Amino acid sequence: MSQLLHLQMLTRYRAWADRLLYQSLTAVPESGLTAAQPIIFGSLLRTLHHVYCMDQVWKAHLEGVPHGFTSRNPEECPAFDALRPAQADINDWYVRYAETLDERACDETVRFTFIGGGEGTMRRGEILLHVVNHGTYHRGHVAMMMYSLSVPPPTSDLPVYLREVG
Repeated sequence: MSQLLHLQMLTRYRAWADRLLYQSLTAVPESGLTAAQPIIFGSLLRTLHHVYCMDQVWKAHLEGVPHGFTSRNPEECPAFDALRPAQADINDWYVRYAETLDERACDETVRFTFIGGGEGTMRRGEILLHVVNHGTYHRGHVAMMMYSLSVPPPTSDLPVYLREVG
């Protein structure tokens, strides 16, 4: 399988895993989503918001436009009911974006400035891989917080996704 086909599959996997996660989180009351947690973002909801915001940042980098973020943990955080469809929309954007790339574009270098300062460069394919990996990393954090709220997280491992989609 080519790198591009892997990236396309991984963006679809990410969207699927996030759908499962957000569906499971509907069982958590808002007070549980916003309760203080021992994580840098402060709560389960703010962790989800961080992921969404960083997805916006990387989307802007891919599009070559400013993103407007000055923090990886913005003060303003929407309610879960607003964040859920926003995350689904950006996941769909990444799926569509991966489907439009060809191998040449996948290897194209993107220059950007990190939120904390400093210049960076990554290939478009590397950015997509990072976005998927970043979401997976923080789904693990969210899963731990869900266990602490006695709400079991969904099983969202890649092999389960591959079985589900055939």
